[in-house]
Amino acid sequence: MQNQTELPPETNSDEDDQAMEFDLSSTTALDLTSFQLHDLDSVELPSSLTELDLTANRLSKLDPRIANLINLRKLSFRQNLIDDAAIESISSWDSLSGLEELVLRDNKLMKVPDVSLFKKLLVFDVSFNEITSLHGMSKVSSTLKELYVSKNEVTKMEEIDHLHELQILELGSNRLRVMENLQNFSKLEELWLGRNRIKAINLCGLKYIKKISLQSNRLTSMIGLEECVALEELYLSHNGISKMEGLSTLVNLRVLDVSSNKLTSVNDIQNLTRLEDLWLNDNQIESLESVAEAVSGSREKLTTVYLENNPCKISKLPSYPETIFPQYRANRFKHICLEENGFRKPAPNLEWLPYPPFQAPSDYIITAAEVDTARVLLE
Repeated sequence: MQNQTELPPETNSDEDDQAMEFDLSSTTALDLTSFQLHDLDSVELPSSLTELDLTANRLSKLDPRIANLINLRKLSFRQNLIDDAAIESISSWDSLSGLEELVLRDNKLMKVPDVSLFKKLLVFDVSFNEITSLHGMSKVSSTLKELYVSKNEVTKMEEIDHLHELQILELGSNRLRVMENLQNFSKLEELWLGRNRIKAINLCGLKYIKKISLQSNRLTSMIGLEECVALEELYLSHNGISKMEGLSTLVNLRVLDVSSNKLTSVNDIQNLTRLEDLWLNDNQIESLESVAEAVSGSREKLTTVYLENNPCKISKLPSYPETIFPQYRANRFKHICLEENGFRKPAPNLEWLPYPPFQAPSDYIITAAEVDTARVLLE
């Protein structure tokens, strides 16, 4: 337990108990993570607690003493065995009306519990349960800023449109087919909807969102992102997108992941001067030169480019990575990957090239004139 003091060997057991009681009385945070507790009978719960973390135990019911912790602000039952019947009593815990964070992640819930008593709730997490519907979310306080309902069985985005203060919404790994009821989230900054069944992007006019994840859905188009001018990170991998479009207005974008799609070329990102990470791997991109043209506006910012598992090849020497990306030549790249694109390491007469080595097509014969040209370009 937190704030316990180790006593000298000669101290008797009565003094031990008194010392422990004294120490716990002023404890504000109690972390019992991974204690494998089946109940809290042996645990003292001082009234001074503001944070109680019961993560990774074997709890199947709620200890009624928790209801008396009037100063409690954060409560976590993450990774326990709590079901709908066990959580019901929380709806009558009037003394905990000041609770700000409630975590019920990874339990056995099949519906959203009644948390209407908590009028100051800021964070609510019911991810990794067996919840099939968001029915009950309408009772959650409109003060909520972070909502996590990932890895459930939810089929519809509903009863959340009153959450005007919401900043983070996590609904990944559910069974959603349509993006809806987002129009009131004017303060939303992060939207995580990966691993669903969504076919079209509909952000309902969200202009201030900074991070969007729609990975592993059923998208065939990027259309719908144009108004998200504050967007900084966009994750669209593992979809069926065949064309890059609607991106030119996203001038604040730093991370773009469109890997594992059906792209044949790189387009509409010339204006993205702040782009740092670009993931294009596992597509059908045929020309490295087209990539060079597409990133012309962000050449000085790019630090990571993934292009492996594409059919693209270099058609002539001056278009090798050091020419396309100046940072690559100056060793300022975190990573540039061209593996599985038909490249090979340079011939011995090109060992003078800076690290990382230039990779030319396996069937390309490098002439002495081209070596001289390359040297001039690098100087």
